Amino acid sequence: MAPATLKGPDRTETAPALEDPGARTPHESPHESPDDWSPTPEDLAAVKTTVARMRAAYPSVDASTVEATVEAAYDSFRQAKVRRYVPILAERRSRKVLTAGSTPDPVRDGP
Repeated sequence: MAPATLKGPDRTETAPALEDPGARTPHESPHESPDDWSPTPEDLAAVKTTVARMRAAYPSVDASTVEATVEAAYDSFRQAKVRRYVPILAERRSRKVLTAGSTPDPVRDGP
């Protein structure tokens, strides 16, 4: 039985959780509205890298379309608490949209 589920005198101290490098920093409020969110330098670098990779993979697609698609994909994950996997998820979403040849639809594609 896990220590956290024991009650009474059998309960032991639990080890502190390991820090998640992709988690929000303590100064970020969990009640922060999506409009208050601003990308970190790491987020901006990841968007720039993904745009470059998508432009190379889809040379026939207009550069502004590629950039808008990647930015929309990243924007759909702006409320994600764990940021570690956002770049790969946004790249996959961008590839899906660019392969289909359509613009992203947040209702259809989801967050």
